[in-house]
Amino acid sequence: MAASQIGANMIHRGEQMRIAMAAALRLRGDYDGVGLRRLARRSENAGQTRRLLSLAAIYDGVSRTEAARIGGVGLQTVRDWVLAFNAEGPAGLVDGKAPGNAPLLNTDQRRALMTIVECGPIPAVHGVVRWRLIDLARWVFEEFGVTISKPTLSRVLRAMGLRKLSARPRHHAQDTEAMEAFKKTSLPAWTRSSEVTRRVSR
Repeated sequence: MAASQIGANMIHRGEQMRIAMAAALRLRGDYDGVGLRRLARRSENAGQTRRLLSLAAIYDGVSRTEAARIGGVGLQTVRDWVLAFNAEGPAGLVDGKAPGNAPLLNTDQRRALMTIVECGPIPAVHGVVRWRLIDLARWVFEEFGVTISKPTLSRVLRAMGLRKLSARPRHHAQDTEAMEAFKKTSLPAWTRSSEVTRRVSR
């Protein structure tokens, strides 16, 4: 027998096995096709509606292949729907919510960021006399290897209860040397907001 024919036979047998597996899994007995169609009409979730109609067809006695066609999926997916439905009922057919993006900084990193912001920069070490977002973003990258944009960092700082102080307008006759001396002894550009009391670890 030619190798191509052997391969075709193996594929055919595999498909038959998948069909047999899908057909062997029975739907739970406390629902029926009429009930699932009623639930499908009330559902506000398009994915759940499609799955309910597909399973309703199975309750009515149609083949799993036809149920897969109704749902626009393959036989294995129909089997997955049956498993979910048998385990959780109609709720198991609702699309799950996608998980949100993981935070760029973990709890320990946010705590370290809070500490360095509250302590302020060391000019000889950090090369600045007051923190700016770009300076803190550079520190985060050098310390943790995490690249963070200024808008994102600003949101992180606000979430930790920090607010940015606005610079006072500079008079045209202001003494530059006196201003630089003041910067070296002034508070950091970021300070803890008095309105936010939640802990960093939350």
